[in-house]
Parts: sequence; C-alpha cells; structure tokens
Amino acid sequence: MELRHLRYFTVVAETCHFGRAAELLHVAQPALSHTIRQLEDELGVTLLARTTRQVTVTPAGEFFLAEAQRVLAAVGNGVRGVRRIGEGKLGLVRVGCTGTAAFSHLPHLARALTQRVPQVELEVRADLLTAEQCEHLRSGTLGIGVLRPPVTGADIDFRVIEVEPLILAVPADHRLAVEPVVAVADLRAEPFVTYTGRNSVVHEAVRRSCRDAGFTPREQHEAPGTATLLALVAGGLGVGVVPASARSLPLAGVVFRDLAGAATVELALAWHRETRSPLVSTVLAALEDVFPSARPPAEVT
Repeated sequence: MELRHLRYFTVVAETCHFGRAAELLHVAQPALSHTIRQLEDELGVTLLARTTRQVTVTPAGEFFLAEAQRVLAAVGNGVRGVRRIGEGKLGLVRVGCTGTAAFSHLPHLARALTQRVPQVELEVRADLLTAEQCEHLRSGTLGIGVLRPPVTGADIDFRVIEVEPLILAVPADHRLAVEPVVAVADLRAEPFVTYTGRNSVVHEAVRRSCRDAGFTPREQHEAPGTATLLALVAGGLGVGVVPASARSLPLAGVVFRDLAGAATVELALAWHRETRSPLVSTVLAALEDVFPSARPPAEVT
C-alpha cells in the first residue's frame, strides 16, 4: 500500500465518481480503477460499491476513508513542518543572556520573535558569562548568545547591538548619591562590590577604569550577578560599577549615577560559525529591526 492508493481512494470516495476523480487526480480513469481494485484486493474488502449509474461508499469504505484522510493530513502536516524547519520558520532556539541583558534586551528580543516568527519557540538561559556562552555555542546547547565581547575563540561570530557606559550604583544615603555625575577617581577610597569570576567582562572593565584613574579598587565583596550586587550595595556594603542597563533593575535603597571617566562595555548577538542553522539565521534577521546595529555592514560597490 502506498500513499497514492490512499489519495486515489479518498478522491473517488469524496466525489463518488471515477471520471471526476480521474480529472482531479490527472490520471487516466482505467488506471484509477485498477489502483482502487489493487487496494481492495490487498485489504480483502469492498470499499466502493459500483453500478453502471453510481458509486457508493460501503461501511468498510467509510471507516477507511476517515483513516485515510487522517493519515494524509498527518503526512501533509509533516511535510509542511519539515519545510518550515528547513526555512528556519519553525523550531526551538536556545538563547543565552549575560547579566542585565535578560532584563533590558530580552523583552524586546522575545517580542520581535513573537511578531515576526511566531512558530519559533524561545528557551532562555540567563546569567551566563561570555566564556560560558561561547562553550555552549560550540556544543550546540545554545543557538544564540547575548553576551559581552571579546568572545573566546575565532569560531564564534558576533554583531554588536549596543555600547553601554558603566555607571555607579551607591546606597541612597551615600555621600555621592547627591552628585549628578561622579568621577571614577572619586571612588578611590570606597569599598567595592564586584562581580564574581575572572571571566567577567564588566569586572575587567571596572578594574581598567580604576587603573586609568590611578588606583586599584578595594574589592570587599563579590556577587554572582547584578541583582545580588545591587542588593549588597543597598545594604551599605560598598559601591558598585555596573552597565547602564542595570537601571532596568530599580531597587529601593540604590541610587544610580553617571560615571565620568569610566570604560564602556559592548553587548552583542553571537553564534557559532560552523553550526549556524536556518533557524538561527531567521532569528538574527528578525532581530535586525529591533537592534539596527546588529545588521551586517553594507557592501561597498
């Protein structure tokens, strides 16, 4: 039994007319009749009762028609689904986010995908440092990373979507909380709450900013992420230097101030060059309108 047997029988059963069914199927009527006979012989039952004037569906034929329609519909859905996957319009994309990107950029990313490729599902892993995301991109456990360059390894491609200044987070009752702008040099005597880990791009940018201002920061406390860091700042354990997107995490007891002389950090969309799939390509294209700087540079002609 082949799918064509099911298709031929279904059209004949729905039209109850061999001539009309042959026209719809673009086959010769004798060939169609022969195919239906083959199907009935294989099943050992009569599916269609034929007279010189009419064709009617037998009870066995009615049951088989419903089953044939179900099978053909399932095959059709499978074919359409496979094609949409091949076109990058259907499937699951896993996205990694670093730090505050989950709060400042992920909502825009999710909305863009919902509007442009609604059949693409999004699975998010938050609070992943750049080096960790690069490893996940290589292993295929992430399709796209939202991370802070520099990336680790020449096989990771990326597009910068934003350049963020570093800003100051201080307790609301701190002496610097009344200043609209604070210089990095003004933090020389302050205890710092810093990000945990040597692989933190922001941590290294904070250290670099302090060195450029002529001092080494007094790193008194460490935090695994921005939310914890701000909570420790609110508790009066020190000041924090964080990306400007941290403003999307307002916390009672913490005041944000612009920081003159501080470095900037980049935020980028990243993917593994050799495993970039049609789905990843579709997602990146969908994000170009949301993050215009993520577009590849125009070719010079």
